[in-house]
Amino acid sequence: MEVPSFPQAIDLVGQTPIVAVRHLFPEIPAQITAKLEYFNPGLSVKDRIAHYMVDQAEAAGKLKPGGTIIECSSGNTGIGLAMVAAARGYRFICVMRTTHSQAKISLLKTLGAEVIICDGSLPRTHPESSHSHAAKLAEDLPNSVWVNQYSNPDNPEAHYRYTGPEIWEQTQGRITHLVASASTGGTISGVGKYLKEKNPDIQIWASDAYGSAFKDYFEHGEVDHSKVHGYLAENVGKKFIPETINFGVIDTVEKVTDANAALMTRRVAREEGLLLGYSCGAAFQVVAQLAPRLKPTDQVVIICPDHGSRYMHTVYNDDWMEKQGFLKEEEVKFVKQSNGSIQEN
Repeated sequence: MEVPSFPQAIDLVGQTPIVAVRHLFPEIPAQITAKLEYFNPGLSVKDRIAHYMVDQAEAAGKLKPGGTIIECSSGNTGIGLAMVAAARGYRFICVMRTTHSQAKISLLKTLGAEVIICDGSLPRTHPESSHSHAAKLAEDLPNSVWVNQYSNPDNPEAHYRYTGPEIWEQTQGRITHLVASASTGGTISGVGKYLKEKNPDIQIWASDAYGSAFKDYFEHGEVDHSKVHGYLAENVGKKFIPETINFGVIDTVEKVTDANAALMTRRVAREEGLLLGYSCGAAFQVVAQLAPRLKPTDQVVIICPDHGSRYMHTVYNDDWMEKQGFLKEEEVKFVKQSNGSIQEN
């Protein structure tokens, strides 16, 4: 039998599987499924936009051989861009904030990225913020492109062209609900637009975090800045409204707490055998909270953006969970003894 081959690792992007969620929600009559984006070569849904945004920059003549790709990223988009840059011979500069984990910084450097760290406490408009720094680099470096996923229309377009049709075909058009993190808005907006064109009755549910700006903007058309603050659930909401989010295709924005998102992430691992990221747990939690809206004839697809291996220091770490106050005493399976050994409770 001839073994299929691909010219480059980035050619593996897309065609990720959908699996049934069989044990987590026995009380919900609907069919619940998960689209596992960690089957992309960079282990996340962001590989899709990294590939497409670079393709479009090349096609438009904005990025030429030997050029430089620039982006602000907390990790996943940066990792996807680092892979594309390595495969196509580009320099890649990733501007990150001090709030980002050392593990993600190390991973980006391993993939050949040059990482610049900016003060994470600064607002986007500050001249020394990561956003401003990326913009300045793009002005100063010849033959460079700042892909800027938060305002680049190719972000949602990648999902409109590819992810949306995949989901429609994989469910044979039976999908009734899509659940996804809002984040940059690219995934949920692009997929939502495609699915709504196929069937306007499909419900698009967005997960959001307490402290994010999305729900207020969705419901009132403006942001109540008194409610915008820091939160722990990574890649769920945002403190500003990206240009790439299209609220017109979203039917519901549902907030989840940091604790519930984290605990649900761990439950999915233990009860379904799926090692997923923090934002995936938030999307599953939305299904739990909105379960009364679901009927036996419904088919729900939850987009799971990334792999849990990037969260071993947070949601999968008992010490971190306890420090945040997320673990109830009866949920802790192991405790550290004073002599340093670990014993089961």
